[in-house]
Amino acid sequence: MKIFISWSGTQSHEAAAALKNWLPYIFTDAQVFVSSEDIRKGKRWLPEISKELSTTNFGIVCLTQDNLESPWILFEAGALSKLKSAQVCTLLFGNLRNADVEGPLSNFQSTIFNKSDFLKLIQSINSKLGKSRLDEQRLKAMFEKWWPDLDNSITASSKHNEKSVKP
Repeated sequence: MKIFISWSGTQSHEAAAALKNWLPYIFTDAQVFVSSEDIRKGKRWLPEISKELSTTNFGIVCLTQDNLESPWILFEAGALSKLKSAQVCTLLFGNLRNADVEGPLSNFQSTIFNKSDFLKLIQSINSKLGKSRLDEQRLKAMFEKWWPDLDNSITASSKHNEKSVKP
C-alpha cells in the first residue's frame, strides 16, 4: 500500500510528518510518502513527486486555513484524482470545516481531524488493502492504542503554530 500525503505550509507539513510517522503503526507494510522527508537532497523533486503520484493507492491532502488555494495542493490532489485505483481524502485541521472547502477540493470526501472521523479514514485505507486488510476489531484496537500519540503530536503542533502567528 502506497500512501501519498500532500501538504503546503508549516502546519500542514507538521501534520503530514506526524502522519508519516504514525500510519506504519497501524499499517506495517504501508509506504508513506511525504515529499520533504522522502526526496533525497540533490534529487530533482518534480520527477520524484510525479513518480509517487502515478503509483499511489491512497492520497491524503492535509488542509489548513492558509493552504486552501495552494497551487501545489491543487496540483497533487488533481494528479491523485486521475488515478482510477487511488482514493483521495482531504484531511481538515484547525477550525477548518467541510463548508470552508470549495471546488475543486470539495469534490473529495473530507475528514475532520477528530477521533471518530479519523477512524473512518483509517477504515477506508484498510479497505484498500484487499487480502492484507486487518480484521475490523483488531484495526479498532490498534487505532485506540495509537490515536493518543497522533492526536497529541498534531495538537501540540497546532498550538505552537497558533502562538507563532503574528496578528
